[in-house]
Amino acid sequence: MTSVSSPGTALVTGASSGIGKVYAQRLARRGYDVLLVARDGTRLEALAADITAKTGRKAEFLVADLGNPADTGAVAARIAADPAITLLVNNAGMGVERQIVGADADKVDAMVQLNVAALTRLSVAAVNAFTARGRGTLVNIASVVALIPENFLGAYAATKAYVLALTQSLQSELKDSPVRVQAVLPGLTATEFFDRAGMDKAALPPEMVMSAEDLVEAALAGLDLGETITIPALPDAADWQRLVDDRVRMAPGLSLRHPAARYGVGTAVPA
Repeated sequence: MTSVSSPGTALVTGASSGIGKVYAQRLARRGYDVLLVARDGTRLEALAADITAKTGRKAEFLVADLGNPADTGAVAARIAADPAITLLVNNAGMGVERQIVGADADKVDAMVQLNVAALTRLSVAAVNAFTARGRGTLVNIASVVALIPENFLGAYAATKAYVLALTQSLQSELKDSPVRVQAVLPGLTATEFFDRAGMDKAALPPEMVMSAEDLVEAALAGLDLGETITIPALPDAADWQRLVDDRVRMAPGLSLRHPAARYGVGTAVPA
């Protein structure tokens, strides 16, 4: 049972390093107990012990490979069954450096399984459990590449665009409920991600790379402010709102009986 002094348990995926590790540490400082999920049990055990020693919060870990549907199902089942879990940070993800042409299809499939399928399974488990419990928060880690896919090779940007769209859809569905959702869109962040994706971190412009600590602090500040979409590096939040407004303005013309007149098809009415 959740203790009176705790806001509940935060389950963090990809918690063994980088953004996920910092989330676990910061949430424990905020009074959450934490449940750490990743593949590396040795790292998770050390992190759990460190968090408990420094914060006094309960820290458990669950070794799971979210690229494996069976492991994802086990984590989803834990979310559904454990009433103490009040926050899910869907952080686990991977990137494939290569462009689509000539790519290893198995590697692309593995990325989609982790970045899209596993995240969706856990998101569904979380929002259903939180709705039944009358409270809860879902945080999905997307990426700024969702907004500029033309600048990046391969399917990674597409997986993160999915995460953004899913979160926006959930926000619309849950806007009148006590369940909160947030998508965080990091830019370049100093983590092990680049090494795993086969990219040279040293080649990145230093002025474009944020520390994981600053990224998470900004993301949590955005959550405190009630933001559904948090872009930590964006200087003016109004830029995001203008993008949303422009997209919404297109809505009346996106589905009509006739094709637009410019195509000269069928019974289109001239403009």
